[in-house]
Amino acid sequence: MITSPTQIAPVSAMRPRIALIDDEKLFRESLVWNLEDAGFSVSDYSGAEAARAAFASGERFDAILLDWQMPGMDGMSFLKELRASGDQTPVLFLTGLQQPIYEERALAEGAVDFIEKTRSVTIIVFRLQLAIGGSKTGTGDGAMPSLNTPLDLDIDSCRVEWRGQRVDLTLSEFKVVQLLFERPGRDITYREIYDSVKGEGFIAGSGSEGYRANVRAMVKRIRQKFKEIDPDFSALENYPGFGYRWSTEVQ
Repeated sequence: MITSPTQIAPVSAMRPRIALIDDEKLFRESLVWNLEDAGFSVSDYSGAEAARAAFASGERFDAILLDWQMPGMDGMSFLKELRASGDQTPVLFLTGLQQPIYEERALAEGAVDFIEKTRSVTIIVFRLQLAIGGSKTGTGDGAMPSLNTPLDLDIDSCRVEWRGQRVDLTLSEFKVVQLLFERPGRDITYREIYDSVKGEGFIAGSGSEGYRANVRAMVKRIRQKFKEIDPDFSALENYPGFGYRWSTEVQ
């Protein structure tokens, strides 16, 4: 069992410490090399049991990269045990599973991100930086200012409430809302919105601007989730052909 420490040693701000938990040896070795080259200090574990033993002995990290499908204890069981112990270290699933149902379950159980193993090291580094630095942005206590709107956005937990009710957003959807909400009344381009989710320069879809369809589909899902709570929701405005903005006039 993972035990909650009575005293946690401070983690280095210069070289963030990462725990990589994955049963694929070659994958671990390659990723460790790349992450350390990117400035991280990485401890890798061949499975959840080895990692839980390290945590029980007092090891602490700035973030955890966690595979889902492993022999013995799987990644989800490890995450649930970690959270039950009171440990809130950011956990990012790094897995071959691609179906949205797995991402939704991971976030519901306390993971902060869900990354496919096919993604580049650049994207993994970007997501790690977001996970580690997320609690250092905003107002200082993890909450964003309300801007006189019914929106409450908490960066630390990646949770959103609208008029006092929880909006069940995925992490990607949360990042879009955060980007727009932090720059109220300003028009944000499709490309900037897409970069906030996928990393700068990532190409997807058909043609050089195929990402626009992805952004439109994501915003449509976000709007629908808000409208399920508030049928009159109108804070997320479209600038046709350019992007979107968060309205400052909604009360």
